[in-house]
Amino acid sequence: MIHLRHLAGLFAVLMLGLGPASGWEFWGGDAGGQKYSALKEITPDNVGNLVRAFEYHTGDLVTRPSEVMKRTKFEATPLFVEDSLIFCSPFNEVIALDPGTGAEKWRYDPKISTDYRPANRFVCRGVTYWVDDQAPADAACRARIFMGTNDVRLIALDAKSGIPCAGFGNNGEVRIDVGMKLEWPGEFQITSPPAVGRGVVVVGSAIGDNRRVNAPAGTVRAFDARSGQPRWSFEPLNRDGIEAGHANVWAPMSVDEARGLVVLPTSSPSPDFWGGRRPGNNEHANSVVALRIETGELAWSFQIVHHDLWDYDLPAQPTLARIDTGAGQRDVVIQPTKHGFVFVLDRDSGKPVWPVEERNVPQNAAEGEKLSPTQPFPTHVPALTQQTISADDIFSLIPGMGSACKQQFAAARNEGLFTPPSTQGTLEFPFTGGGVNWGSAAFDPVNQILYANTSRVAHLIKLIPRADAAGFNPPPGHDFGQQQGAPFAMSRSVVMSPMGLICVKPPWGEMVAVDLKAGKILWRSTVGTTEDLAPLDLPFAWGMPLVSGVAITAGGLVFTGAMDAYLRAFDAHSGRELWQGRLPVPGVANPMTYVWKGEQYVAIGAGGHSEGGTSIGDSVVAFRLAREGESPSLLSRTLDRPGGRFWAAVAVLVLVVIALVIAGFRRRVSRRRTV
Repeated sequence: MIHLRHLAGLFAVLMLGLGPASGWEFWGGDAGGQKYSALKEITPDNVGNLVRAFEYHTGDLVTRPSEVMKRTKFEATPLFVEDSLIFCSPFNEVIALDPGTGAEKWRYDPKISTDYRPANRFVCRGVTYWVDDQAPADAACRARIFMGTNDVRLIALDAKSGIPCAGFGNNGEVRIDVGMKLEWPGEFQITSPPAVGRGVVVVGSAIGDNRRVNAPAGTVRAFDARSGQPRWSFEPLNRDGIEAGHANVWAPMSVDEARGLVVLPTSSPSPDFWGGRRPGNNEHANSVVALRIETGELAWSFQIVHHDLWDYDLPAQPTLARIDTGAGQRDVVIQPTKHGFVFVLDRDSGKPVWPVEERNVPQNAAEGEKLSPTQPFPTHVPALTQQTISADDIFSLIPGMGSACKQQFAAARNEGLFTPPSTQGTLEFPFTGGGVNWGSAAFDPVNQILYANTSRVAHLIKLIPRADAAGFNPPPGHDFGQQQGAPFAMSRSVVMSPMGLICVKPPWGEMVAVDLKAGKILWRSTVGTTEDLAPLDLPFAWGMPLVSGVAITAGGLVFTGAMDAYLRAFDAHSGRELWQGRLPVPGVANPMTYVWKGEQYVAIGAGGHSEGGTSIGDSVVAFRLAREGESPSLLSRTLDRPGGRFWAAVAVLVLVVIALVIAGFRRRVSRRRTV
């Protein structure tokens, strides 16, 4: 017998959407990384009624030494598959949760070593789900979870139980041969989820930057998704006549199953800031590259930066979408960049959909360097963020505070975008963190709008002659790289005031909405406050640098985390901030959404980010709409808003002062009566 409550739940599921619309089966929402959900129970009208559904802790804060936790970044986005939320911890533990309660269902620990500091910290952005349609319906490992690890393994698990797939590699894992001796165990990692299509699983790598000219190659490797046997490898960088490594793919990749393509965002050659040993444009580095996923054959490639000297590698998953270009519908690849551009390429040919101009850029590089005279500039879609900076952009909170920033600006080379690194010191803006970073962009296929988080920060890049490098003692806050084999080492630092404030005027983090067809910025919204980083929890609404991305819904909302401890919802049409949900620590990860038993949930990994200087945690937090009779208290609503703790503290202080004044008055009255 079917009860009314079952019918109500079924009706709610039908209203929310079926199949992929109900879940989040890929790191980017779908195989092409649109980060869009057709769910629409949560809307701008009711988003204020969201309450916390659960908060799950991995236990790392309790079980691991604090020094180890200080080397973590919790960047994982859970998948909603097999009636579970499945994600990885920074230590590559794979965990499956009940999607309604957050109760742990299973857990797998690959037992990676933690007695070192990886080049990119301990991090795992996510896992990948794949169903073997050739396997019997009840076969173990028919549905699989793939994960790359910090210690360079590719692991396959049964998606229902978490048990390693015995027929894959050696009892569920393949150890990857880097191809050369590493300087230390953490020089080479896998940090982003693998890509899977047509029975092939593909992995990239994250490699320590600025260590040496003769660095590990950024080889992309593919394996049979059933057996783990090698299928092909592809080295993005054409090494003919050059000495360099890297050009690796550290960001998530995208898959076009119908075309049989895997689309790669490649990075810069080694080292980042001096390329005299790698003359030319360094073909297939800093490029969007499409490969035949079954063979590794090159289908096409489009280079975004020629002969990169700015660490402007491609950090973001290429977004595969179908757009109205004004001349009909086209399947495209949308690639946002660190320097704030959006390139839109035809998916079959890799050619720009709208014109891209080669424009002259600043020259006169360091000794031994040979720059590209031009760089590609898209002409239709405007830059997502400001790309030039001057003394007029210096932030001065109080009169005179900006003098140190002005001195740094005045002493450095600053000729605009692509000013080459120098021994004098060069201002790089946007900084090497973006623009857009690994959070990538999100695309609404219904309204044809692109959304992205961006940062507005400047770096000071300085080349240090080899003779001075051995005894160089970098100041606090400076990233130092030997660039062994080059005539220069390097120093990199965010341009900041003595008070520890970013020298560039806020906002330091913005969400941007773009109409691609019209080539028009629709709105910009500041994201984040200083509350969780500033003394006394002061909540200045200056925005915070953003490396993570957004999730958009058919309900008209854009969700994002930030460097403060809130999950936020913005109106997708206007950009107005509508809701904040307090997190235990900052959620520097991409959010996701799913429906479970007729209710829509929004979830985010909230474990902080050691490179961002935040507090560190080990949580996944989910929110849903309040049920009948369930609503947050006035106190929790106050505390869960940006600045709530600060103003609550102020209110308590005022009440204490009032109480002391009243008590003093009563004592005086009492003494007078006694006299």
